[in-house]
Amino acid sequence: MYFCPMRIDIITLHPELLESPFSVSILKRAIDKKLVNVVFHQLRDYSDDKHRRVDDTQYGGGAGMVMSVKPISALLDKLLSERTYDEVIYMSPDGHRFEQSIANQLSTCSSLIILCGHYKGIDQRIRDVYITKEISIGDFVLSGGELPAAIVCDAVIRLLPGVLGDETSALTDSFQDGLLAPPVYTRPAEWRGNKVPEVLLSGHAKKIEDWRHEEAVKRTQLIRPDLLE
Repeated sequence: MYFCPMRIDIITLHPELLESPFSVSILKRAIDKKLVNVVFHQLRDYSDDKHRRVDDTQYGGGAGMVMSVKPISALLDKLLSERTYDEVIYMSPDGHRFEQSIANQLSTCSSLIILCGHYKGIDQRIRDVYITKEISIGDFVLSGGELPAAIVCDAVIRLLPGVLGDETSALTDSFQDGLLAPPVYTRPAEWRGNKVPEVLLSGHAKKIEDWRHEEAVKRTQLIRPDLLE
């Protein structure tokens, strides 16, 4: 049966900033296995300015430049004429806080566009006309949307079937069940007088499962009690 990989188109001023995260580890394996197709688009290629500028001063005055409407709309029009996209995402400090539930939802999509902002942001008309989802990775400001875009892609791509060696691994990550993950251990069973909890050596699946849940609740209560609210 033919499998159609997820497609992610990333609109950016700095594609070179994104090359490294997608050329190693899990993301690279996912691309090599043709489970996802990630395409970078240099926004400056769609500028009609002889100097390839994609920004301009704000109407009404004020410090900082704004990404212009014309090059962004030209590129978005091209992409949207070629295929149907499930979401057109804008990475912005004032977007919805990125959480595991959003990563889960995006992993079920077949195609996404991610627009990386810069300067003071993008012309509001792009947000009004094209953007279907705005995402923030936290209450702070970065120089651009490339690193947040890479974070979103990492969180989403690792959830795709066939990406991780153990299909159940992603299901036991922190936040999947609203809790932080429990402590994990590996060999040796004793290190510098510190022993692995006996229950993990018991081979009793039900007891191990119960222990892990209890520890997850304890850790969440201690570190992120807001998750239990």
